[in-house]
Amino acid sequence: MNHSIKKNKEYTVEIIDNGFKGEGIAKINNFTIFIPNCLKGEKVRILIVKVLTSHAFGKVLEILKPSNKRKQSDCKTYQRCGGCSLRHIQYEETLKIKQNAIQSLVNKTLKEEKQVQPVLGMQNPYHYRNKAQYPVGIGKNGKPLIGVFANRTHEIIPICECFLQNQKTEKIAKFIFDFIVKNNISIYNEKEKKGLVRHIITKIGIKTNEIMCIIVINAKQIPKEKELTKQIIKNFPEVKTIIKNSNTKDTNVILGKENITLYGNGYIKDKLGEYTFKISPLSFYQVNPIQAEKLYQEAIEQADISKEDVVFDLYCGIGTISLFMSSYAKKVYGIEIIDEAVEMAKENAKLNQVENVEFIAGDVEEVFDSLIHKRRVYPDVILVDPPRKGLDAKSIANILAIKPKKVVYISCNPATLIRDLEKMENLYEIKNMQPVDMFPFTSHVECVAVLQLKENM
Repeated sequence: MNHSIKKNKEYTVEIIDNGFKGEGIAKINNFTIFIPNCLKGEKVRILIVKVLTSHAFGKVLEILKPSNKRKQSDCKTYQRCGGCSLRHIQYEETLKIKQNAIQSLVNKTLKEEKQVQPVLGMQNPYHYRNKAQYPVGIGKNGKPLIGVFANRTHEIIPICECFLQNQKTEKIAKFIFDFIVKNNISIYNEKEKKGLVRHIITKIGIKTNEIMCIIVINAKQIPKEKELTKQIIKNFPEVKTIIKNSNTKDTNVILGKENITLYGNGYIKDKLGEYTFKISPLSFYQVNPIQAEKLYQEAIEQADISKEDVVFDLYCGIGTISLFMSSYAKKVYGIEIIDEAVEMAKENAKLNQVENVEFIAGDVEEVFDSLIHKRRVYPDVILVDPPRKGLDAKSIANILAIKPKKVVYISCNPATLIRDLEKMENLYEIKNMQPVDMFPFTSHVECVAVLQLKENM
């Protein structure tokens, strides 16, 4: 290493920019330092905590000159849990940081100059999550606790008040935990791989106010489960279903595959736009449905689907955007790898009396390939909403081979979005890039990119 930066040494630096996760960026002798909880324009005293060949990491010891965009954090634990790493920044400024981060990726990667649109923010960016997953464990003092994992660890930070989670479901999770403790029901010990209760999960329909409770256990039975069920529904009539989920594996995956319904139908309902959706324990549903409506509306408007269009919805989940698109299109094919999600998508189509959609269970890469090569179904528009890793090479190759007139790409990871757009920009013009703030005060952002086939292609 040909730089003089040393671990455990203090420096005073100017923050020259913010990175994608909201971290401050400074330079010492042209060597890059990343420092969490800093804002562009601030002067800070830092301690170097890690040094690599190309960059280093520091932590703030003292803010010598604060930014006028800094605000007093309203959360006592955000720095430890890492759930909302931008909590110290005024909300409007967080939107600019996210826009700039995507724009930086565009400028570095794509041949075509493209202006990223301002991020669509949320009117009330608090308590927006409709799903909460609370680990239950044993604290350092040997006592049971419920909370959230500290950033990059499995240490549980006790619940205070989370400004991301729904307040009602947070209260229910605490109620269930208190029942477990009072009745001496054993708590799972991750180190010893012993004990019963592992997680308490809640889901709520933001429009319907219907609530689902899932208790994840390291066995098949919960002691006093009838009494627990009775107490939950007595105290919280909004709870429409209670499920115990058996997960006996030594794994970081929260939910096991076996769900046993203790109360209700095993699902809740919510509304997105004019459509009603059933939500099951294992199916994916956008955690911020208020912003999801904005996201889907943006995608559909930009796609400009006509009644003659056949649309493929890759990674369709429980069919949310497939149903949104159905009223505009001739036919929609939704593909999803999770069997339960596809079954729920089919039920959602029936529930909303939508007949021009077909949902297919299977790996997107394989089903997409089969649709075009075996069934000879060719889409006019393809919408993709892949996981964070982005699209696979085979799907991109198939898109480029069949050349649909439009590709609408919804992404939760700008890095893989831009990577995939680069592979398609020779054939496609990027018409629009619209970020949507689905996860206020976190470093995450969704983005809708609309690609149109170039003329003479």
